[in-house]
Amino acid sequence: MSTLSAHTGEVTKSLHWSRQIDMMEADTLPRSVKDSTRDALLESILPLAAFDGWTDDSFDQACADAGIDKGQARLACPRGSLDLIARWSRQLDQAVVAAVREADIKAMKIRERVRFGVMARLEAIGTHEEAARRARSRLMLPDAASEAPQLLWATADTIWRAIGDTSTDVNFYSKRTILAGVYGSTLSSWLNEADTEKQEAQAFLDRRIQNVMDFEKTKANIAKLTAELPDLAGLLGKLRHGPGPRV
Repeated sequence: MSTLSAHTGEVTKSLHWSRQIDMMEADTLPRSVKDSTRDALLESILPLAAFDGWTDDSFDQACADAGIDKGQARLACPRGSLDLIARWSRQLDQAVVAAVREADIKAMKIRERVRFGVMARLEAIGTHEEAARRARSRLMLPDAASEAPQLLWATADTIWRAIGDTSTDVNFYSKRTILAGVYGSTLSSWLNEADTEKQEAQAFLDRRIQNVMDFEKTKANIAKLTAELPDLAGLLGKLRHGPGPRV
């Protein structure tokens, strides 16, 4: 092995252990300090991300603008700007919870509640639409492959819980899966529309919700129609294994 190769190997090993130490130190950072650091960095990076994206350079500049030491920033955000995107997503989710608390949704039908929750999440983006577009692009990179669906699921879950969903059966998962699709597609329409009133995006949302309601209605009708039909699985089982022991 050449001296250069040996040196390269030592450097690689050193960087590996350095990252491991950073992760361990991040785990010991007090939650309050970690959260406050992320919030300050997020506030600084949002206007930067709109122009330069959620990059390492933007992250470093956010540290400088917020007056936060890079070491502390990396302890709070081991993945850099990706952690700030996740933090922003959680903040937008909490905006839904706050909006629902302030509104009277008890008199609303379920479709109206869902629409209210989705709109609250979209409107919480506010003037940071370009940062949101850049965030979506950042989440498409390989190192964020698992992050995007997790954040989308968390958003759908937050909306359902906020509007009063208490399901625990299979509907718990189907509701969130469907709403994640509705929100994700509506977000694309929202960010692609230049009109500040977002009329096309809202019409798109209404159509998607109608599709879901039609599907649920059809599913309920099928369940009602088949409720008194023979148990097909049971009949097939008897045909295969026989009627069982005679009494």
